[in-house]
Amino acid sequence: MRAVKMAPAGGLARGAWVPLAVLAVLARAALALTERYPALSLLQQERHRQRHGPAEEWAEQYSAECDSSFLLFHESDCDIGGSSSCESMLSLNTEKILSQAKLLAEQKRFPFPTDNDNTNEELAIAYVLFGNGLYDEAIQHFSTMLQEEPELVSAIYGRGISYGKKGLHDIKNAELALFELSRVISLEPDHPEVFEQRAEILSALGRISEALSDFTKAIQLQPSARLYWHRGTLYFISEDYATAHEDFQRSLELNKNQPIAMLYNGLTFFHRGLLKEAIESFKEALKQKADFIDAYKSLGQAYRELGNFDAATENFQKALLLNQNHVQTLQLKGMMLYHHGSLDEALKNFKRCLQLEPYNEVCQYMKGLSHVAMGQFYEGIKAQTKVMLNDPLPGQKASPEYLKVKYLREYSRYLHAHLDTPLTEYNTDTDLPGNFKDHWAKNLPFLIENYEEQPGLQPHIKDVLFQNFESYKPDVQELICVADHLGSMMQYETPGFLPNKRIHRAMGLATLEVMQAVQRTWANSKVRMNGKTRLMQWRDMFDIAVKWRRIADPDQPVLWLDQMPARSLSRGFNNHINLIRGQVINMRYLEYFEKILHFIKDRILVYHGANNPKGLLEVREALEKVHKVEDLLPIMKFNSKTRDGFTVNTKVPSLKDQGKEYDGFTITITGDKVGNILFSVETQTTEERTQLYHAEIDALYKDLTAKGKILILSAELGEVDAVCNLILSLVYYFYNLMPLSRGSSVIAYSVIMGALMASGKEVSGKIPKGKASIKISKYISSLVDFEAMTAPGSEAFSKIARSWMNLKSISPSYKSLPSVSETFPTLRTMIEVLNTDSSHCLKKTIVAV
Repeated sequence: MRAVKMAPAGGLARGAWVPLAVLAVLARAALALTERYPALSLLQQERHRQRHGPAEEWAEQYSAECDSSFLLFHESDCDIGGSSSCESMLSLNTEKILSQAKLLAEQKRFPFPTDNDNTNEELAIAYVLFGNGLYDEAIQHFSTMLQEEPELVSAIYGRGISYGKKGLHDIKNAELALFELSRVISLEPDHPEVFEQRAEILSALGRISEALSDFTKAIQLQPSARLYWHRGTLYFISEDYATAHEDFQRSLELNKNQPIAMLYNGLTFFHRGLLKEAIESFKEALKQKADFIDAYKSLGQAYRELGNFDAATENFQKALLLNQNHVQTLQLKGMMLYHHGSLDEALKNFKRCLQLEPYNEVCQYMKGLSHVAMGQFYEGIKAQTKVMLNDPLPGQKASPEYLKVKYLREYSRYLHAHLDTPLTEYNTDTDLPGNFKDHWAKNLPFLIENYEEQPGLQPHIKDVLFQNFESYKPDVQELICVADHLGSMMQYETPGFLPNKRIHRAMGLATLEVMQAVQRTWANSKVRMNGKTRLMQWRDMFDIAVKWRRIADPDQPVLWLDQMPARSLSRGFNNHINLIRGQVINMRYLEYFEKILHFIKDRILVYHGANNPKGLLEVREALEKVHKVEDLLPIMKFNSKTRDGFTVNTKVPSLKDQGKEYDGFTITITGDKVGNILFSVETQTTEERTQLYHAEIDALYKDLTAKGKILILSAELGEVDAVCNLILSLVYYFYNLMPLSRGSSVIAYSVIMGALMASGKEVSGKIPKGKASIKISKYISSLVDFEAMTAPGSEAFSKIARSWMNLKSISPSYKSLPSVSETFPTLRTMIEVLNTDSSHCLKKTIVAV
């Protein structure tokens, strides 16, 4: 065998082969992560550039390192495949190819040159063919040489990378490339470039663990910024963000000027809930590359997650100033605007997105949703149908939009059919088929046996028209402005919750309608609900808020779980929240980790005291060192029953039957060998559990109604206080029951505010941003539902809630507001008022503020 040697560090052997496979697999991962964090589209662009760019890109990198341009070829429309025109082109370029190959051979600027000049010239010819994108010709040339010398390493390597460049979409090419590169490694095991090439192909095939092993071997042989970045990207798409962060850091230590590495370093922070650190990384990437669109886009998304609408808008706009046709920024900005309640502006972004990418499912779905939410059903259902026509290919996973769109279309048809029917005369929960509701709430594929579709759009029912704010009477204008103010009082000031002015108005109107309905009930008046006139029950009170929450965002199935099919109830319907999954942290609930951790530690001690008394001291000492949820993993090993994880159940004490407890929510913690954990909470709504909670709520509502009637007559301070406590206690059980598939938190809080107003008290304090003063409560935080779920009882919840509500006497001017139910008696009128612009409300003096 001829002696071989690697080319100098500046040559092809040190990186002229353009990395494409890692970028390709990352691009696929970007699609999977788009809903959570679409900033990864950079990889899609890189993948497209690598796959579809001109053939001389490889040559450009190569020639740049060689300080020469002799490998630059002119592009040709010729399709290499044996046609006469291609043969003619090759024959015309033969002299040029040979002259370039000669120079390449003389400089030995290709992988694994030999000591034989003739052999080097033949190898150089093959590499020039490769560099010009003539992969089949290069493979043929390498193969001819290998027939004469089967272990010619440079030819084996060249043939391997030619198969890889030819196209990994053909599994045969991938297998041949892996075979050849593995042969090179067996013959020359000390060259990091070959491990790197094989790792790229393995990663493109989804064989991530093998690819990671090859990258690690390459790093061991010769660490480089590029290798650390490539390995970090694989850890990133594997959701091992901590390890990915370490690799990106090492890469940046070796080469600080890497804006893409800095961007992805920021993404590792983002996914672990470290938004401030992510923002700093994105800003640093922009210092290195001022026109870095993806960094502006990522910065916008990070601010969106913080709930900072203005900062998010500013950065999305900067990205679009650099490229007004940047599809993913348009998509992200449109989605943010939709969830901010700015539907008109959102539509503009989705329409522009679809002009550039007509088959973009996300923009098409959101366009249809925006139209329907605004009452433009014809355009909405047209867009939804286009999404439905994008059937996934065999073996291809359906997109989230494809899975949801048929539910949205059916619900849109139902809403359209009921646009002008009085809201008091029908019930959505009983009208929609049980299996449809069950599948929709669980986000299952639309595979429902014997399903009868909703009737198509009826021509005599017209779309909702835009209603100018000035067209409403002055008292209705005042009603709308008051509703906007009340709704803003429900905003969570914590990361992950973007202010939504449409939801604010809807739930503000719900609050006022609840107030008016409760006042009528306490005055012995009946209400018209679901086609019947009767005294209002507690569910009717919540149903007022439910109807407003549903119409504010028709994308979300806000459904009563006890109205699901009996089969679903018997199995239990789980409301599930992942707090930590792997290394992905749900930043909305970070404030509660400490409180839940203390609860878990107490339950672990109780468990070991009963089941492992001899080891209790050791467990107690270990728990003293636990300061975060992840530290609990070693504690699991103290008992064989908890080695793979454990669950902890909360209990909810009964007021009706002293000493009795109901099941609250379940905390689950499991871990794997490398330290990833699943930390989640869930409530299981079964028929038996629902009946127990309903009995509790029924008793409280009966007591509340009786005391409310007395309050109407006396209004003594003691009665008011008792009524307030009953309202908060009733909602405490509602929160712990979690009887709705979506929206329980804001629905319950609007009922709290409305019922308190009926009692003569108004909430003037906002929900706190974070932990408040020790004087109030050690663990007070910002999510009302979690406050109820983690409180030891209704009395404790009432005390915590009242500490921030700052209750004051209601303004007399509320009595002069028109009836919400009479002013907006149909879906059409509800959508009209949600659509109307009332920005000048800010300039008016709002009553009761």
